[in-house]
Amino acid sequence: MANDASTVFDLVILGGGSGGYAAALRGAQLGLDVALIEKNKLGGTCLHNGCIPTKALLHAGEVADQAREAEQFGVKASFEGIDIKGVHKYKDDVISGLYKGLQGLVASRKVTYIEGTGRLSSPTSVDVDGRRVEGRHVLLATGSVPKSLPGLEIDGNRIITSDHALTLDRVPESAIILGGGVIGVEFASAWKSFGTDVTVIEGMKHLVPVEDENSSKLLERAFRKRGIKFNLGTFFQGAEYTENGVKVTLADGKAFEAEVLLVAIGRGPVSAGLGYEEQGVAMDRGYVLVDEYMRTNVPTISAVGDLVPTLQLAHVGFAEGILVAERIAGLKAVPIDYDGVPRVTYCHPEVASVGITEAKAKEIYGADKVVALKYNLAGNGKSKILKTAGEIKLVQVKDGAVVGVHMVGDRMGEQVGEAQLIYNWEALPAEVAQLIHAHPTQNEALGEAHLALAGKPLHSHD
Repeated sequence: MANDASTVFDLVILGGGSGGYAAALRGAQLGLDVALIEKNKLGGTCLHNGCIPTKALLHAGEVADQAREAEQFGVKASFEGIDIKGVHKYKDDVISGLYKGLQGLVASRKVTYIEGTGRLSSPTSVDVDGRRVEGRHVLLATGSVPKSLPGLEIDGNRIITSDHALTLDRVPESAIILGGGVIGVEFASAWKSFGTDVTVIEGMKHLVPVEDENSSKLLERAFRKRGIKFNLGTFFQGAEYTENGVKVTLADGKAFEAEVLLVAIGRGPVSAGLGYEEQGVAMDRGYVLVDEYMRTNVPTISAVGDLVPTLQLAHVGFAEGILVAERIAGLKAVPIDYDGVPRVTYCHPEVASVGITEAKAKEIYGADKVVALKYNLAGNGKSKILKTAGEIKLVQVKDGAVVGVHMVGDRMGEQVGEAQLIYNWEALPAEVAQLIHAHPTQNEALGEAHLALAGKPLHSHD
């Protein structure tokens, strides 16, 4: 197979999602000759089937809720329903604008962009639709797809994944969502705002089970108040079609019926049939194994993003891609502290966190060495104006740094930026407490929480 490009690239990247294109942009910026291979659309899952479209749906739902609830703010408005075609146009316009911008960025950095299906053909080459692309280094960034369960057949109509849900031509009257993690609760929130009767099935004992238990309980309380039903602690057993929808049965015999079943049990790596194992790349359950510098066991091959067993977040993919590009360009690479990565679930109310949970802190440092403080948003002026409820919870090593910040409430995702600085710079409560936060802002609640943890509370009780 001939190398039509008659050149050897410094870096050949298989996959143009968050991790792949970040590596391409940074690599080109550092003077590397980069080839970027993508079989679908540049931008990958995040831009086309994940972060961006789901947040557009959630914002449309927020607008619907504001129309319903306008009277409590003294505004006369009426809610006449959801125009799903209009919602999709709004969503697709957002995606289209970002997609064009990204295409322009890649072109401006003089990245060689190759459309086609790639397959790893050697430790230094990728074959793309009859063409061999050679590189001194290969980066695998083929991403992930929605997972299902054995015996659960996805039909795209009654039993769907998040990909189908993003283009559904109707607002379902009722929906069962299998999975109470990030994807599940975000769709539950959006669909409830659109008027769907929603039930979430989660096998673990709490919604968003990887978050601090206090955050999970606050979200569950908020969902109950919104009328979002959920069943916790029992696993899925089977699904069958009914005359007008789907019936889901759990391991304890409980049964639920709805118009659609959304399977939201997470995403699995795209690696099968791509030549990884044939070239000796170490794998585990479909994931490519890497060290802290994103290197595989094959010296010329690295891997990033949802393909590796790290946090499945677009911003993690960005960081991993940048790390690889800088390492290959000869810069000093710094491993990622995954506990220091901000995490946001964009349901209503939002759940945001950085650092470790109280339970994890006690496991690491000992129960007697951990201090936890909760600051209720009821004491925050801007949150009262917005009529949002929730809490900020801080986890501190006794007489030491804050090691966890866990927040629940509308717009808390916008506050996690300062929280990640607090965690990553190993700030002491007293150091944060002396910083002046603007009033009235929700951001001020972070400052108030640290004032309280430092022993000098202002708008909170001792």
